[in-house]
Amino acid sequence: MAALTTISTTASSPRSSLAYLSDSPRSNNLPVLIQYALEGLMDGIMLLSAQGDLLFANRCAKRLCYQLTETLAAASSSLPPSCPSAVPLPIWRSCQTLMTESKSVSPQVFVIEDEIKTEETGSIRIRAQWLQLKMIDGPCLLVTLEDRQQSAQHKASTEAQKYGLSDRETQVWQLKQAGATYKTIAATLHISEDTVRKHIKSIHAKRDKVEGLSICG
Repeated sequence: MAALTTISTTASSPRSSLAYLSDSPRSNNLPVLIQYALEGLMDGIMLLSAQGDLLFANRCAKRLCYQLTETLAAASSSLPPSCPSAVPLPIWRSCQTLMTESKSVSPQVFVIEDEIKTEETGSIRIRAQWLQLKMIDGPCLLVTLEDRQQSAQHKASTEAQKYGLSDRETQVWQLKQAGATYKTIAATLHISEDTVRKHIKSIHAKRDKVEGLSICG
């Protein structure tokens, strides 16, 4: 079950404190090794109680929540009474949907997916699902936050290495994977659209050559 949330804002105006995203005492319930592993993930990971209490958030989750909170503040959005102050509203809405919809099916297999698009943060994909951990009393909410732009750049960098792309081709490919148009790529890199097309054609040729060799091998 998926939804799309788009937030249009003007220039950002930082005015909210995110002290709630400092290390929570309740995160001590998680083994240190697990916390260390979660910190190393590229995606944001949050653990919440059914009441919205923050149990754990890794660095990526803190960063994305900060960006979302500042974006909402700039848009003069107020939190409804049902929204915990520790969780940006779009994320909590996904959690509420999960809690409501999973009553009619097996909670263990139910996942809510949402996507938030803002001018400041780009696209953030939200996945919310129930998680039962022995070290935490009662079921908790596992929220995964994917920075789509960062994921696209990481994927493009990996492919650039794999396909042997030049520095300029890598720049073009990173922007293309992030969803930029030929016009935007040209303006960003100060080159013509025809040059962008030539680079894309060259990238596809190198990719097809490598993938073709992989299939033959």
